[in-house]
Amino acid sequence: MRQSTIRWLLKGDPAIRWQTLRDLVGGDQRVWEKERRLVAQKGWGKRLLARQQASGTWGGGLYSPKWISTTYTMLMLRRLGLFPGHPQAMRACQLLFDNGLYSDGGINFSSTSKHSETCVTGMVLSLLAYFRLQGDRLDHLVGHLLRQQMKDGGWNCQSYQGARHGSFHTTINVLEGLREYQKFHPRKFPEVRQAQARGREFLLEHRLFRSSSTGQVVRPEMTRFSFPPRWHYDILRGLDYFQEVRAKKDKRLRDAMEIVYKRRKKGGRWLLQNRYSGRSFFEMEKVSQPSRWNTLRALRVLRWWEG
Repeated sequence: MRQSTIRWLLKGDPAIRWQTLRDLVGGDQRVWEKERRLVAQKGWGKRLLARQQASGTWGGGLYSPKWISTTYTMLMLRRLGLFPGHPQAMRACQLLFDNGLYSDGGINFSSTSKHSETCVTGMVLSLLAYFRLQGDRLDHLVGHLLRQQMKDGGWNCQSYQGARHGSFHTTINVLEGLREYQKFHPRKFPEVRQAQARGREFLLEHRLFRSSSTGQVVRPEMTRFSFPPRWHYDILRGLDYFQEVRAKKDKRLRDAMEIVYKRRKKGGRWLLQNRYSGRSFFEMEKVSQPSRWNTLRALRVLRWWEG
């Protein structure tokens, strides 16, 4: 069953193939890197790159319209695995930074808000760090996010409006951003590792999807596997972050892992369970049908969990 699933994944888009080779097959690095270079030349990656406008943006805007703006298209290109340093991506990174950096050190694309948006800052940091925007400019964003971490270890984009509890959505976006920065600048800001550890503890205290006080499911959609996730959190996205950083296999993850096991279909595949409404250039997969994205992510989570 596993080998048939791997063969099915390897028949997919280059973005699926190279990650399957790297994360599940364990093949030679030269092989999966060769496959990775096809992301810009074929399939989903080529189609997205072709939609970049003369201004360097996508969709006519930096953050909106959702989901065809520059930010969300770049987030998809990051998940596809477009090589860092790609000229089209670098041009967009520069636009996001130059037009988004705000006086408080975060990212603010709004013309009316007097505060940066923590969730957006985390997303943009993940892009700038992943695609390797050079210089010390990313440090502003990191410093802002470190200052925004809440007492419970999470982050919440509504903190300036009085929120005192972390948000799952904001927290996962910041954690991914800090992780990408850590890979780019492993020796800078030792607090980044500590902040991520506190952020993971926030998620663990909630068993990734439950109220820490009542034990009830916070939101049912957090247990449904979506792709692309956009700015939303769900347990598969959370678990994929945990496996990516090779976190300790804490017993508080068992509830979430049980859902992953239960969602596996007889053919060893996982379905696309949800799609967030909004505009898109094209759909990669169909809801309620077997999903290569969810199957890939679930299998690499299981590989980490089962050791």
